[in-house]
Amino acid sequence: MGYHHAGFEVDGCDIADRPNYPFAYHRGDALAYLAHLIATGDIARYTLVHASPPCQAGCALTVGTNASQGWGGTHEDLVAPTRTLLDACGLPYVIEQPNGRAEIRKDLTLCGEMFRLGVLRHRNFELGRWATPKPAHPRHRGYVRGHRHGIHREGPYVAAYGQGGGKASVAEMQAAMGITWTGVRGELTEAIPPAFTQWIGRAFLSARQEVFA
Repeated sequence: MGYHHAGFEVDGCDIADRPNYPFAYHRGDALAYLAHLIATGDIARYTLVHASPPCQAGCALTVGTNASQGWGGTHEDLVAPTRTLLDACGLPYVIEQPNGRAEIRKDLTLCGEMFRLGVLRHRNFELGRWATPKPAHPRHRGYVRGHRHGIHREGPYVAAYGQGGGKASVAEMQAAMGITWTGVRGELTEAIPPAFTQWIGRAFLSARQEVFA
């Protein structure tokens, strides 16, 4: 949605059924679909590729709390094969991952406080074939509301993941991130606030304009 607000025509791809997705959508394996676009030459219809590989293999929650408690299972890291295809596609690209051990360059780190959102939701972005200055990270206004390590805190941000322990309701997540097109908890907990990708989209268009100026 953020790229749409920045002026892009958006096509999406995911292996899961996403009936709430508001733009053109292809259901299938994203890497196979990207390989198909490259092989057929249809990739030339696009200007920029954004990839958000599954984050469970390296995100802070998986390698921190879940690992220490013996929760969860094994997860395949798809960052490297995603990058290989993005390098082969010839287009500028963005790879997104949360904080943790994902092996991407942190060319950008965006935070909800940069946009005065009701979530922090730090996300890192590797930029391929283009660059933009990294914005300053503002001081947070307070805590994320909820229970953590046996302590309950109030704060201006909600925890948009999981359930219980003071974590956000569906309505709170929608309001905090600026998302109205889905009320599915699982989709909201994995979503990037549109303000993030709107910022990236505008930065990309500005960078491209400077190149051709």
